[in-house]
Amino acid sequence: MLELICTDTCNTCRHLVQLLERDKVPYHYREYRKEPLTISEVRRVLELLGLGPKDVLRRHDRAFRDLELTGDEPDDELIRLMSEHPTLLQRPIGIYEGRAIIGRPPRKVLELVGLPA
Repeated sequence: MLELICTDTCNTCRHLVQLLERDKVPYHYREYRKEPLTISEVRRVLELLGLGPKDVLRRHDRAFRDLELTGDEPDDELIRLMSEHPTLLQRPIGIYEGRAIIGRPPRKVLELVGLPA
């Protein structure tokens, strides 16, 4: 089953859910602000994405400013902060059959599950 890492305040996440429901794609929705990823889960997601933490860091996020981040922090620190402040992590993220993708644009997640975009 497709796992979505999203937040309901994100327009892109809401649009993705509409697309999945339109196409009747079963999914598990994880509201990452209410159920943050652990450090090991952030590491796993990054591995599945084939990206580093700097690649998925939301530099325009409020937490980025409040924590006075530069984006040059060590990977381990960014991963820890993404676990503590989930909005630092890009979204939506779709995980399916050992692969993951950032759903920007949302149709990328449809392609991940084998549907035409």
